[in-house]
Amino acid sequence: MRTDVKTKDSRPREIVVISGKGGTGKTSLAASLAVLAGNAVIADCDVDAADLHLILKPRVLKQDEFRSGNLAVIRHDDCTGCGLCRELCRFDAVRVSGEEPGQSTYRIDPVACEGCGVCVRFCPAHAIDFPEQTCGSWMVSQTRCGPMVHAQLGIAAENSGKLVTLVRQEARRIATESGYPLVIVDGPPGIGCPVIASLSGASVMLAVTEPTVSGEHDLERVLALARHFGVQACVCVNKWDLNPEMTEQIERHAKESGALTLGRIRYDKSVTRAQISELSVVEIESQAGMDIREIWKQLNL
Repeated sequence: MRTDVKTKDSRPREIVVISGKGGTGKTSLAASLAVLAGNAVIADCDVDAADLHLILKPRVLKQDEFRSGNLAVIRHDDCTGCGLCRELCRFDAVRVSGEEPGQSTYRIDPVACEGCGVCVRFCPAHAIDFPEQTCGSWMVSQTRCGPMVHAQLGIAAENSGKLVTLVRQEARRIATESGYPLVIVDGPPGIGCPVIASLSGASVMLAVTEPTVSGEHDLERVLALARHFGVQACVCVNKWDLNPEMTEQIERHAKESGALTLGRIRYDKSVTRAQISELSVVEIESQAGMDIREIWKQLNL
């Protein structure tokens, strides 16, 4: 079964590869599609655990800071030690040394602080700053497959979906301005905010799953998300030959949900060999690579 993923206007088409959980082969498939396309912009939106660069080996051309959220910081010279910030903080982020009124030293634990700003708002001495935080960086690079936009979060930094949106927007901009017909997105796993940020407005979603009970359950959630946003959903089962009966059940349920089954990828030890060689699966001789090529044909690109 073939599916046309062309958009109705002049915008580049956008394929988002996602999965209900990590470890299903999503990034390996996205890298292979990028190699087969040969003329696409690539976006690694799995910013919590970005590893597409391990296969595509990008050469960074541009790098910028990513700022998001704020963090409270007490100015000790102006603090009167009244303790109101500690009383109001719901996250127990205010630490204190010394217990004598007016002589205690207060500070904000940056790990516990949620950046809600309550202490800043109600500090009677206005002794708390609220600077914007640098959470990581995002990059525009060049790969053997075309331009790539990717990012790296800082240590313990949270991903709310803003960085995913930034990466997608930059990939779309490059594709539009440079005339690339396609954007291939390696999306994050799950169904949370980062997934929503990577999926909304896409041309087609390609969900990768495994022939297990948990794989079927995770796929159902992903397909429900695609229906909610009106994105055309496609499915492929990785390592299908490990459980053919479950594979057939997953494909049957996917069809009932309105999704298209594009193909199956068999279990193949050559996938590990490709990863060790820092290559995509389709760049080495392998049965799994042949399966991925068939899926690419089904995408009708």
